[in-house]
Amino acid sequence: MSIAPSVLAISGGIGGAKLALGLQSTLPAGALAVLVNTGDDFRHLGLAISPDLDTVLYTLAGVADDERGWGRADETWNFFHELVDRGGPAWFRLGDRDLAVHVERTRRLAAGESLTSITNHLVKRFSVESLVMPMCDAPVRTVLDTDAGTLAFQDYFVRLQCAPTVSAIAFHGASEATPSPEVLELLASGTLEAIVICPSNPWLSIDPILAVPGLREALAAASAPIVAVSPVIGGRSVKGPTAKLMRELGLTVSQASIARHYDGLIDGLLVDDQDIDTAGGLGVSTASANLLMESLQDKMVLAQATLAFAATLRSTRASRSLLCASA
Repeated sequence: MSIAPSVLAISGGIGGAKLALGLQSTLPAGALAVLVNTGDDFRHLGLAISPDLDTVLYTLAGVADDERGWGRADETWNFFHELVDRGGPAWFRLGDRDLAVHVERTRRLAAGESLTSITNHLVKRFSVESLVMPMCDAPVRTVLDTDAGTLAFQDYFVRLQCAPTVSAIAFHGASEATPSPEVLELLASGTLEAIVICPSNPWLSIDPILAVPGLREALAAASAPIVAVSPVIGGRSVKGPTAKLMRELGLTVSQASIARHYDGLIDGLLVDDQDIDTAGGLGVSTASANLLMESLQDKMVLAQATLAFAATLRSTRASRSLLCASA
């Protein structure tokens, strides 16, 4: 990296990766670090699959399939079609280019290399100018209690297309996990000017990260202001099962629910322009912007608005840090 990261983005997959790309395109090279959910990781066909890590990696490298929303652009499917023709499982699609990454990750893990080290290697091979970090190196798996039984995340999300009703969410292995030294070093470095919680699903993509022991505390102790970008616009989620999941968990699909979920962690909540009139009284500083990210320009404008909002919160964050230090 040419410079130490000044912004840390906390991200799940597609929605978070979009804002991460906006931040990378706005900031100087090397100024962005992205901490990525690995609760979605699983083994498929004997391979170690890291969907959110790969989505962030491909997006920042400029090789993601924007139309499909996941995987590689200019993908071919020879392996997958041959697998299905031979009676293999068809529910989780692996493209030929994508497959090469999974094979290499699996090979390196089997040789004893950490997921953090492997991700660093892939970042360099894809010529990504930002730092991409898994939330931890130990396996943590998101598991959902549903009306169709207890489901691993990918069974719920991909195989069953989020159809089951969710009653509870757990993160198996989280209590035994630890943040990587690289993550803790960055949070304690004093070089960060902003921490951004991307508009990823708070319950499925951000909570697994916060479940890693010591990570929430390290975030709370960081000197940089923490801004969450809401995944909800006008009472609905932009993409994915966020709104459906919130209703199933007995929550209203509102900015108030998002603010309560991040209570005690964030210094500010960025909401969509259409929601700013109803965002008062949330117990946290609020600002608004256009949260829909359809073009690179949209992503960059939102990134700039997020960073500008964070800048207004630095004095508040500094006061809070002093109170915490003296307590």
